[in-house]
Amino acid sequence: MNTKSAQRRRRKQALVAYSFIAPNFLGFAIFTLGPIVLAFIMAFAEWDGNNPMQFIGLQNFTTLFSDDRFMAALKNTVVYSVFTVPLTLVVALFLAILLNQKIKGTTFFRTVTFFPYVASLVAVAAVWNMLFTPSEEGLVNQLLIKIGMEPSKWAASPNTVILTIVLFSIWKNMGYYMVIYLAGLQGISEDLYEAAALDGANATQKFWYVTLPQLKPTTFFVSVMLTINCFKIYDIVYMLAGGSNGVVNKSAIVLVYYIYEEAFRNWKLGRASAAALVLFAIVLVITLIQFRGEKNYAND
Repeated sequence: MNTKSAQRRRRKQALVAYSFIAPNFLGFAIFTLGPIVLAFIMAFAEWDGNNPMQFIGLQNFTTLFSDDRFMAALKNTVVYSVFTVPLTLVVALFLAILLNQKIKGTTFFRTVTFFPYVASLVAVAAVWNMLFTPSEEGLVNQLLIKIGMEPSKWAASPNTVILTIVLFSIWKNMGYYMVIYLAGLQGISEDLYEAAALDGANATQKFWYVTLPQLKPTTFFVSVMLTINCFKIYDIVYMLAGGSNGVVNKSAIVLVYYIYEEAFRNWKLGRASAAALVLFAIVLVITLIQFRGEKNYAND
C-alpha cells in the first residue's frame, strides 16, 4: 500500500513539473521546432505558399549556386564576418582593458560605450547615416576634406558599402562584448599579476602571458557568438543599404536578406528554405571548428 501511495505521489509531482514546462515547450514546438522541420522539408520542394507543394529533390540547391545574387550574398556575408569578428574582438577587449582601470569617470564611459547596443537600431542608424552622408555635407566627409582626403559615398557606393556596414556593426555591438570582457577581466586573480611582477614582467608581458590566457574562455564565447550573429545579419544591411524601396543591391546583399527576398518578395519558399539550410550548414561547420580548436588548445 505504501509503494502504491509513493508511486501516486511521484506521478503527481511529475505532472505538476510537466505542467510548468508544458507552456514553454508548446510554444517552442509550435513557433520554433515546427518551422525548422518545415524548412527542411521545403528545401527539397517547390512551393509558393498557394499552390500544392511539389518535391523536386536537390534542384533548389543547384539553382542556388548558379544564382549570381545568391553567390554575391554568400561572398558579402563571408567578407563581412571575416572583418567584423576580429575587429570587434580587438576593439571590445581594448575598451574593456581601458575601462577596467581604477580611474574617475569609468562608469560614465562604460555607459556611453554600451549605449549604442541598447539603443533602437532605427535611431542609431539614422544618426550614423547623418554622420556618413554620401555628399560633401556629411560630417565625416567634411573631416576627410579638411585633412586633404577625398570624400566617400560610404553606403551609397558599391565599393565602400560593406566597409560602412562593418564599421557600423563594430560601433553598435562593441559595448556588449566589452561588458563580457570586463566580467572576464575582473575574474582574473591579482595574485597572477603580482607573481608576474615578481618575475620581472612588464605591462606588455603581463598582457600576453597573464591576461590573454586567462581570457581564453571569454574570447572563445565572444568569437562564437560574434560569428553566429555576423552570419545572421539582416537589419543593419536593410537600414543602411536598403534604399527608399528597401531593396539591397548585389554589392551589399547578405544571406539572410536573400532568404527574406526569395521567401516574401518572390514567394519561392523552397529556394529560400534551401538557402537557409546552406546558412545553417556554414554556421554549424564554423562553430564546430571553433569548438575543436578550443578543445585542442585546452589539451595543449
